[in-house]
Amino acid sequence: MLSYLANYEEYYGPLRLFGSITVRTMGAAITALLIGFAIGPRLIAKFRELKFGHGYIDDRTGALGAAYFDKKHTPTMGGLIIFFAVFASAVLWAAPNVWVVVSLFVYAALTAPGFRDDYLKVVHKNRAGISSWEKIAWQTMATLVALGVLLWHPQSAEKIHELWVPFIKYAVVDPMPWWLLLPMIYLWIVGFSNAINLTDGLDGLAVGCTITVAIVFAIMAYLADHVFLSEYLLISHVPGTGELTIICGALIGGCMAFLWFNSHPAEVFMGDTGSLALGGLIGVMAFMIHQPFTLVIAGGVFIWEMLSVVIQVGWFKFTKRRFGEGRRVFLMAPIHHHFQKKGWPETKVVLRFWVLSLGCALASLATLKIR
Repeated sequence: MLSYLANYEEYYGPLRLFGSITVRTMGAAITALLIGFAIGPRLIAKFRELKFGHGYIDDRTGALGAAYFDKKHTPTMGGLIIFFAVFASAVLWAAPNVWVVVSLFVYAALTAPGFRDDYLKVVHKNRAGISSWEKIAWQTMATLVALGVLLWHPQSAEKIHELWVPFIKYAVVDPMPWWLLLPMIYLWIVGFSNAINLTDGLDGLAVGCTITVAIVFAIMAYLADHVFLSEYLLISHVPGTGELTIICGALIGGCMAFLWFNSHPAEVFMGDTGSLALGGLIGVMAFMIHQPFTLVIAGGVFIWEMLSVVIQVGWFKFTKRRFGEGRRVFLMAPIHHHFQKKGWPETKVVLRFWVLSLGCALASLATLKIR
């Protein structure tokens, strides 16, 4: 919205700054940070007043949660803090185009089932929340609408068919047929939506790792939109995706504000309201700037968390069927609970996973020069 002020620079020269992606990214980050700080205490107080805590210790943490901090009465739905901060800031600072609209649509569309899931858990005391089929239906709807818009809009219709991978300086598949395109974008939106959801088990863990990934894709989106830089780095040039840098800036600011309240001991949890939507947002942005496999590197912690659950469940079922008794690879999954079981304090687990996330982010940026 504010980008339109650059059209009036002839009347007041400094207005040209509103045409700068860098300036608007910083503005979006600061705006989201301030919105988060402003609404955070009010929403947390309201959640406490309405008793929006689980009222029980989640089975995934069991006695571990109680050992470090009584989490069962800590309010959830804190993802709304991030949502309002990011959405308002993005609408204010980003120039609307197909990339921005699709990103914000996916973010809003996946916030809805996450909110419903948390609502059923905290208000109706339904520990299961929404059914897995309902969650899949929401994620499928969001994917189909997003892909439909990208295939229909002239700005994205041609570019969305390209498939790029790190270390290779040209598209490995161009054009990508719809029967490959659909499962690819679905896998990234749904996969990372569930991966961040699984990572969200300790105070500050998921949101801290999200910040590092958002920084990487703010850089990637800027480079993809820049003609000379994308040509120099031998990456795909996708006109208009520079506006996703502003989205990432807003995401960084919103997550920083939330981390202020979510740091140990947490005053609020993001819940599915936040985790499902954040994963979908990052997944669709990575796909649109032709860096889906780079996200696998940058989001290594999320991948690690998800794989630990897949391995644990798969091995348990296999050994139970083969030997009549289920066996486990990890002491507990997701893997952050494995390290808690080994005696690591919660804060040590979180800080070390942040370090790993930062290392993954740096490794993903290194792929820009290894082509």
